[in-house]
Amino acid sequence: MAKVLIAGESWMTTSTHVKGVDEFSVHSYVEGVGPLKNALEAAGHEVTHMPAHLVPTEFPGSAEALGRYDVVVLSDIGANSIQLAPGVFERFTPGEDRLQALADWTRAGGGLVMIGGYLSFSGFQARAAFRNTAIAEVLPVGMLAEDDRWELPSGLTAKVEMPGHAVLGSAGEEWPALLGYNRTTLRPGAELVASINGDPLIALSEHGSGRSAVFTSDCSPHWAPAAFCEEWPGYQQIFDGIIRWVSGEQ
Repeated sequence: MAKVLIAGESWMTTSTHVKGVDEFSVHSYVEGVGPLKNALEAAGHEVTHMPAHLVPTEFPGSAEALGRYDVVVLSDIGANSIQLAPGVFERFTPGEDRLQALADWTRAGGGLVMIGGYLSFSGFQARAAFRNTAIAEVLPVGMLAEDDRWELPSGLTAKVEMPGHAVLGSAGEEWPALLGYNRTTLRPGAELVASINGDPLIALSEHGSGRSAVFTSDCSPHWAPAAFCEEWPGYQQIFDGIIRWVSGEQ
């Protein structure tokens, strides 16, 4: 089984309560990693979750540090959080190019996965900003230059393009609806396992000795409603299959 690092899938919220002439703020910390982490652990994988607020200080930036894992999953965490370590952003000191290190590690045999969200691929107002980074060349999809979110409020089901592919396990071809995804384009030589709305949903590619995969919708709400990420047995099958494929187990 694989040692998996999931970076992202957490956020902090602030709400202001106004009561007459008085107001106060309430802050909360939320994680969306639960469905994915639980599914992978149930499949036997060893999962480490690095919340978004720790990514700038703790994301691995060398081959040695990345080598502690078989697979790195980026999910709803933008390129800036990975690139702008405090030493660079606050102390103006040159440091590690962590996305270049991640791309090099992938080519050397690592497994890289990107999962969709408002801060994945190009993302909300293109703020995820992965399009012109080093890892753009080691993903199976090309990214748009603008906001790439495609909201599907009425829901849309995926189309399985490669029935029987090892990544899908026993998920079958009848999937619950998804409520949105990041629009991308399939890169030459990549495999399109599943699509949504005519765009890639699950795509795979090989780079040097390593592999990469994308799931362009989310692994948790709102794009992945409970019917998809909590109630459907195929959810675990798909993400277990993706991890096994990029880690070289399949």
